[in-house]
Amino acid sequence: MASPDMLALSRRPGFRDAALLRPESVALIADPALDITGLLARNLVAGGFAGRLIAVGIEAAGFERAADIAALPIAPDLAILCLPPERQAEAMAALAARGCFAAVLPGAAPDLAAISAATGVQALGQGSFGIAIPAIGLNATLSHIPPRPGRLALVTQSAALARAVLDWAEAEAVGFSHVVGIGGNAGIGFALVLDWLARDAATGAVLLDLRRIKNRRLFVSAARAAARMRPVVALRAGGRLDDASGISDQVMEAALRRAGVLRVAGLEAMLSAAETLARVRLSTRVTADSPGDRIAIVTNGTGLGQLAADAVIAGGGRLAQFSPESLAALAISLPPRSSGRNPINLGPLAGTHLGEAAAMLAALPAVDTVIALHAPVPDERPETVRDTLIAAARATRGAPVLVGWAGEATGRAQRAALAEAGVAVFPTPEAAVRGALHLAADRAARAAAAELPPADVLDLAPDRATVRRIIATLRAEGRRAMLEDEALSVIAAYGLPTVPCRAAMGPEEAAVAASMLGFPVVLKARSPDLPRKTEIGGVVLGLQAPEAVRMAAEAMAARIAEHRPGARHMGFLVQRQAARAHELRLRLGDDAMFGPWIGFGRGGTAADIDPDEGFDLPPLNLALAAALIARTRAARLLHGYRDHPVANRSAIADALVRLSQIAVDFPEIATLSINPLVADADGVLALDATLVLRPKGMRAHLAIPPYPAALAETWTAKDGGPLLIRPIRPEDATALGEMFRELAPEDVRFRFFSALKELPPAMTARLTQIDYDREMAFAAVRREAGRHDRILGVARLIREPGGESGEFSVAVVPPMKGQGLARRLMARILDWGRSQGMRHAAGQVLTDNQPMLGFMRALGFSIHRVPEDDSVVEARKDLRE
Repeated sequence: MASPDMLALSRRPGFRDAALLRPESVALIADPALDITGLLARNLVAGGFAGRLIAVGIEAAGFERAADIAALPIAPDLAILCLPPERQAEAMAALAARGCFAAVLPGAAPDLAAISAATGVQALGQGSFGIAIPAIGLNATLSHIPPRPGRLALVTQSAALARAVLDWAEAEAVGFSHVVGIGGNAGIGFALVLDWLARDAATGAVLLDLRRIKNRRLFVSAARAAARMRPVVALRAGGRLDDASGISDQVMEAALRRAGVLRVAGLEAMLSAAETLARVRLSTRVTADSPGDRIAIVTNGTGLGQLAADAVIAGGGRLAQFSPESLAALAISLPPRSSGRNPINLGPLAGTHLGEAAAMLAALPAVDTVIALHAPVPDERPETVRDTLIAAARATRGAPVLVGWAGEATGRAQRAALAEAGVAVFPTPEAAVRGALHLAADRAARAAAAELPPADVLDLAPDRATVRRIIATLRAEGRRAMLEDEALSVIAAYGLPTVPCRAAMGPEEAAVAASMLGFPVVLKARSPDLPRKTEIGGVVLGLQAPEAVRMAAEAMAARIAEHRPGARHMGFLVQRQAARAHELRLRLGDDAMFGPWIGFGRGGTAADIDPDEGFDLPPLNLALAAALIARTRAARLLHGYRDHPVANRSAIADALVRLSQIAVDFPEIATLSINPLVADADGVLALDATLVLRPKGMRAHLAIPPYPAALAETWTAKDGGPLLIRPIRPEDATALGEMFRELAPEDVRFRFFSALKELPPAMTARLTQIDYDREMAFAAVRREAGRHDRILGVARLIREPGGESGEFSVAVVPPMKGQGLARRLMARILDWGRSQGMRHAAGQVLTDNQPMLGFMRALGFSIHRVPEDDSVVEARKDLRE
């Protein structure tokens, strides 16, 4: 289940992510004839790096000198290779021999992946912008401006974009925790860097410039881990250059959505998001009832406030509504001329009241973000107004405060001062609103990724044997495209309702088949070479009698022979005609970067002419399927209109989950389309389907690991009670909360090192929505009729990113103590760790938790002191024993 790439990276001799992302020594291996050598040498020295700088190949002030790589006085943590391509392989082999396994390649590289595989040296590149970590004075980049320290991380493939962002950041006084140039992404990619940033307390937000994703599963996994902890914003340039349809771009957006990453549309939007996320203190008051889009506007001029209000509404946000009590409290402190309506206009003589009002609005529970707008005023003391706005933005409680300070001649200096003070400040009302909407979008993206789904699970019992038999038939016949009835049989095997149909070889047989099905019927051409049968009259509707079917079949055969003489004609398909209902299309497709995707939207013959389609990645559950439906325009039509009935949205979501399971179970399927899937109040019915297999031997690789159902086992406790031990799943959120409430207070303290009264929703999401490639949690459940599974115990093993060690935990409810359940759960979780190539498992235990310490010793764990904390010991086990 763990990616071979991740396992291989973790086993590289000597490679440590800290060597790349927190080096203590840097070697510049350079050719003085290359243009970039001088720039990198100057930036490294000027940055004031706290560690050692050593140069090979050049003479430069500020560096120690070594004659060659073998003569380096130490094995450096990080090497910067400014060498022509023909010298890189030899240099990296020499670095490995000297004990250096992390490098940056700012120039071209002939085959970086092959060189890294041969030498074990992992590198950023080719064409890397370099790496900067301002907190330690490291500037090993091709930047024209040294980045200042701060809390923003930039991970980019484009050197030009990196320079543009750094130039903007210097003018706006925005600082960085890291600037990392991935370059062509042939070496170290996004995943390792994101894993580091997810654990870095100095990073407040992450900006991503995405062009090429090397390992889809590692990227989505690492992006999701990072977005759980802090905002992550992504920009993709050139998304439509290679795909005019825009599907690839929408699939990337779906992948980012699943990870909780905010996608922005362009450089201006990215800089606006950076301005906001780098400075504001994020509100924790957002709930499911309020996604964080309630914006309060306070201004010293009517026009600015109205422009901002228009921008809020146009951008999909909401103007915050104030309760009568809030209005009364505001009225006491605001100037008499001010209005109590949002936007609140204080008038041109507002003075210090602008900051005071912003602080008061930020404290209101009905406000998620405050925008304070200032226009220049004669005879005003702008410094006084500015200082009150700084104080409002720095308030420790309430909603974040964004400032819009208009004007250039006088406004530019005030904006610069606000920026230096760490305030998110913008030159126009519209720009300030964009910043507020970015905050709301980030909250919504991360909340959706961590949303707790209902306990409902769609239990599937597909007839996989039938699907395997159909695929074997196609392979034996040398076909990749299924006939329509074959494709319908595949989806029927997964419990998706299909229209009754019969295949017929000729017109007479078609007439007989129609009589058996009952009239009216639909007649279709049966051919793997006619994916759009309607274009040549390959579909005839409303046939009411056998003779009509026979005549239609003869005419259809003649049209195919005339217009598609090369098409294989394998008879006819006769179907009972369905009643009129909503026509939808469900699709399974394949993206070069993110692999299999699921599409949902309006169906019928106009589906490609006027597309309305939402996208997501398999696997889907019912909650994800419902969200996919809701993202399309077709969702509004499903409520019913004119002569179209209400559609059963639950049945549509059910169909999407079944299609997703087909993608999981049969990675040899390249594309599958159900069009139309008709939906009414009673459910759904598939009328047509096409399916194409991949070339023999090729299989899909999902970007998101599916639920590992094969790891489930039945186990019997000492009291004879049967339990199911299976991997935990998102739908277990309710059951996990119930298990937590069954634990004794002392057990809670032992497990969580604190006296929690209730599992917070964010923690519940974290414990149930796991990435099966990087951690596992086995839940022991008892199935009870009429309710969701009851969880009686959980054991968990969280793998260090890319590493060979993991942290374990285990807890069981009091009635199950002494039943052998904890021992069985630990055996399962440690076996899983061994299967992933892990070598060690460890966990911290409170020193007064004597039952757990005895249990650990009985399982073969050794107990070790934790030097910095006498209240905790570490239990450790070598999984290779």
